[in-house]
Amino acid sequence: MTKVKPEMRILFALILLIFTVFLFLPLLILLIRSLDTGQGYTFGHYAAVWKERDLIGTVLNSLKVSAAAASITTVLGFILAYAIHCTRIFRPVKGVLRTVIVAPMLLPTITYGFAIMYSFGNQGLITKLAGRNLFDIYGFNGLLIGYVVYTLPSAFLLLHNAFKYMDKKFIIVSHLMGDGTVRSFTNTILRPMAGTLGGAFVLSFILSFTDFGIPASVGGTYKVVAAELYEVMLGSIPDLNQGAVIAVLMLAPAVFGFWLLHYLEKLHFHYDKQTGIELPRHKLRDVSFGIVSAAVAMGIVSVFAVMFIAPWLSHYPYDLTFTFKHVISVFQKGDLTKVYGHSLWVALLTSLLGTLIAYCAALLNARTSLRAKPVTDIVSMITSTVPGMVLGISYLLLFNGSSLKGTFAILVFCNIVHFFTTPYLMAKNSLSKMNPSWETTGELLGDSWLQTVYRVIVPNSVSTVIEMFGYYFINSMVTISGIIFLVSAQTAVVASKIKELQHFAKFNEIFLLSMLIFLTNLIVKLVCDYGQKRTTLKQ
Repeated sequence: MTKVKPEMRILFALILLIFTVFLFLPLLILLIRSLDTGQGYTFGHYAAVWKERDLIGTVLNSLKVSAAAASITTVLGFILAYAIHCTRIFRPVKGVLRTVIVAPMLLPTITYGFAIMYSFGNQGLITKLAGRNLFDIYGFNGLLIGYVVYTLPSAFLLLHNAFKYMDKKFIIVSHLMGDGTVRSFTNTILRPMAGTLGGAFVLSFILSFTDFGIPASVGGTYKVVAAELYEVMLGSIPDLNQGAVIAVLMLAPAVFGFWLLHYLEKLHFHYDKQTGIELPRHKLRDVSFGIVSAAVAMGIVSVFAVMFIAPWLSHYPYDLTFTFKHVISVFQKGDLTKVYGHSLWVALLTSLLGTLIAYCAALLNARTSLRAKPVTDIVSMITSTVPGMVLGISYLLLFNGSSLKGTFAILVFCNIVHFFTTPYLMAKNSLSKMNPSWETTGELLGDSWLQTVYRVIVPNSVSTVIEMFGYYFINSMVTISGIIFLVSAQTAVVASKIKELQHFAKFNEIFLLSMLIFLTNLIVKLVCDYGQKRTTLKQ
């Protein structure tokens, strides 16, 4: 690495300033506000919240449903990843499975609940097919289904990526040495995957515990922490102090989860090298995993199918006449098309600025010898543990009287900070694998550090930049937790508008807006995937 240049220090100072203003300072204000009673700093608000709101029962509810969802998600994610990597299922079927499993990531989480209502409710599609109500969808059952569908794509991708680096020759060797099925499976699959399985559980648990979109639609009378925070902040009598207390308490499971993830890193299994071999055919294994995987995929499709059907029917489920009237109505309403435009604008600004900030932070960490560069890793760790709702309420407390209140800028910066970790790690991993002597060579040829970055480093990491852009865009389009406290009438986005439409039971409009987000994200993902393939081929 080259010696530290002034431009490196300036760039690092700018990034540090951004995260000081939009991460550290808001969280500090949140903590202070939770302790400030007007007569000094005490735990009075904490005692009041525990006493007045039965927060113990609410927290236990959240822990119970989140742990159950995380357990189911981890098992299903493992089965799906195993089916794709360790069976001889027909290859095109594996491609369909991957697509169906990650498809829910392209939809707002608040839509999940409405899709569950239209699938498992009294007049739901699956209820009609079954001939009776299978279970009560409001409360624990609805939350469990919603959380599993919501967290399964993330858990699956984590396990899917880990399976890519598993050397399957050890499975064959184990069988040749006479190991039984259970012993072989334990030693060659479960033990190497133990750390990743734990990581998938923690990730699913944190996502479930801190999500607001699903409880907003199917939570019913089953109180969870995220819904309680929303009620305190945007109820009939908002209480900022109690909101700050609940927000601080929401950090506890996330911090514990992060500590557990750090501990689980010790369980990661490393191979000297990987051999790309296919396991021999095994009829029972292939058929059984194929059936289970297909059932999971069909379950996901069945939950969301009605969302793509109902808007095209006159009055689902009573009048099934095909019609365009709902579509025409949405596009004739200026306020609905306006919020869709807002979502596009916020997602685009977040993607451009967020990718730039995350890439520069990773560049300083991976390609320079700055002494303070570990700070970017600390920022990454903190942003990975702070729930979106906590970040949103922190911004509300800090910027309430400023010119940023009710602007697109505060939404953009909230999204940038909220989703910073993954794009940053993408860029860091990519940049750290490049030839470390490029900057030195550029300097010997008379180029400045910035010129070398522009001419050499960036062109060799275009594929990663495209992936970062796509990640920021898709997540900015679907998020609601981070921005629910920050949107105004002038900056409403689709996810917040869906919450508003819920009060008027305008489900056709909700589904059509969700379809717009889905199609937009799908197009962006396909374009980004195509761009990545093109850049990879050129390199």
